[in-house]
Order: sequence, then structure tokens, then C-alpha cells
Amino acid sequence: MNNQSKPVYLKLRDQIAAAILDGTYAEGAMLPSVRALAAQEGANPLTVAKAYQQFQADGLVAVQRGVGMYVVAGATERLRRSEREQFVQEEWPLIRERIDRLGLRAQDLLADA
Repeated sequence: MNNQSKPVYLKLRDQIAAAILDGTYAEGAMLPSVRALAAQEGANPLTVAKAYQQFQADGLVAVQRGVGMYVVAGATERLRRSEREQFVQEEWPLIRERIDRLGLRAQDLLADA
């Protein structure tokens, strides 16, 4: 699924996941409130809440009543594993197929890196 056809909550989910993986939201760090992130991204607060709920369901974030939502210990590595698995199973086959179709070699790709 390309990024244009993804629902907004999945785009937000990908954005939050990237921020956890790159350390913007470190383990133990508070996530922006639903309203703050909605305002920042120009999204509906219900859409942001849906993205956050997915992280909570996956056990990557927890709610501290009266304080907010924070990234739990171990979330980065668990998220990295699941993101790798998703990439290898869903995205890589399509990329590999396109590489083969275009007649590219590993050397061609690495030369531009």
C-alpha cells in the first residue's frame, strides 16, 4: 500500500513509530497529548486517538492517569522487530520485484548510496 492510499491514522502511526525508533520519543518519554498532536499535524483528534490506541494495544505505550501517555521500557526493540518483519514480509517483495523488473543490480543501488 503506498503512502497516498493509507488512512490518516496509519500515516500518523508510521510517523509516531519512526519517532520512537529514532529516539525522538525515547522509552519513558511522554507522547504529545492527543489534542497537541492533532493540532500539530492538522488531524482530527479522534484520528490521533485511534493511532495512539494501536500503540497501546500493542503494549508499546501506557497511560498514566492524569499525566498522559508514555513509551514503555523495551518498546523500541519490540517495535523495531515488528517493523522489520512487516518490511520483509510486505514491502521488500514489492521492492525486489521492481528491482528485478528494472534490471538493477545491488552494485547499482549501492553506488548511489
